[in-house]
Amino acid sequence: MIQSKQVFVVDDDASVRTGLCRLLRSAGYEPEAFGSAREFMEQYRGTPGCLLLDISMPDVNGLELQQWLARLNSPLPIVFLTGHGDIPTSVQAMKRGAVDLLTKPVSEGDLLRALEEGLRRDLADRATQLERYAILARLATLTPREREVFDHIVLGQLNKQVAADLGTVEKTIKVHRGRVMEKMGVRSVAELARLAERVGAAGPPPAISPPIDRLSAP
Repeated sequence: MIQSKQVFVVDDDASVRTGLCRLLRSAGYEPEAFGSAREFMEQYRGTPGCLLLDISMPDVNGLELQQWLARLNSPLPIVFLTGHGDIPTSVQAMKRGAVDLLTKPVSEGDLLRALEEGLRRDLADRATQLERYAILARLATLTPREREVFDHIVLGQLNKQVAADLGTVEKTIKVHRGRVMEKMGVRSVAELARLAERVGAAGPPPAISPPIDRLSAP
């Protein structure tokens, strides 16, 4: 997976957007500018990159856009820019997972370091998300009975315990267990448990988030 160079610049000040985009292009990034959070929300379709976001904007502000992305389970990292920074806002933004919060006027070095960290995070988060979807796809191939056996195995139960819980014989559980291991692509219960942990799959099947372009702005 190749690290993106895309930076989404969202700021209601046209001169700030122009200056930031000029700087980013000169540094080898690929900026795309938006004059409001709502404009970004209407056009964003899950493209990899990093969001350079002003906090104080009319209509939808930066923190509200951050919440919107969180509801989509979007891995898009955010570097906040503010001319009105205060401690409560900074704490709130960082607690919600922002990469950094920089105060205008920002130094070129601080800005580029924050964006590079954001893009690195984006690459790692998307790799994790792809792995999760691959595991969920394998889980979806299990029959209802195999999924029941899976749920019991990852909780550490022995074949005879699973058989007793499911009202069948140990030999049948062994057959189902072998099919589960084969379909999930693992050789040990420890590996199977790690896969389950990555997707929170011990118990009812987890839901896959809907595509980002099917969700609307607040």
